[in-house]
Amino acid sequence: RSFVAEPMQFGRLFLAGDSAHIVPPTGAKGLNLAIADVRVLLRGLTEFYKSGKMELLQRYSEICLRRVWKVQRFSWWMTSMLHRHSSTNPFDERRQLAELDYVTSSRAAAQTLAENYVGLPMEVA
Repeated sequence: RSFVAEPMQFGRLFLAGDSAHIVPPTGAKGLNLAIADVRVLLRGLTEFYKSGKMELLQRYSEICLRRVWKVQRFSWWMTSMLHRHSSTNPFDERRQLAELDYVTSSRAAAQTLAENYVGLPMEVA
């Protein structure tokens, strides 16, 4: 099951974590996304209370959603590669096996998997 609320804010109401997005557990990214959201929100609130600037708070949704959609893509990819579905046919099974073979035999594919699995950089601005 996947879900994304867009935007992740309405006025002074900010959504973070599972209230803003749900990803399949295949990639184990839910907690990481929640922490990333809170980190962006913390920086925005800190900037606002120190200087009165609203720029980061106004960009909260934009900044977080960039990461959220990358994680949604990764979780969908992992799920489709690792899980059989009731509608799977022989063609899809061979495609899944080819994908697994590619990930386990290609340095570039393995690096991409590792980068997405361990976590994307914590970008704020």
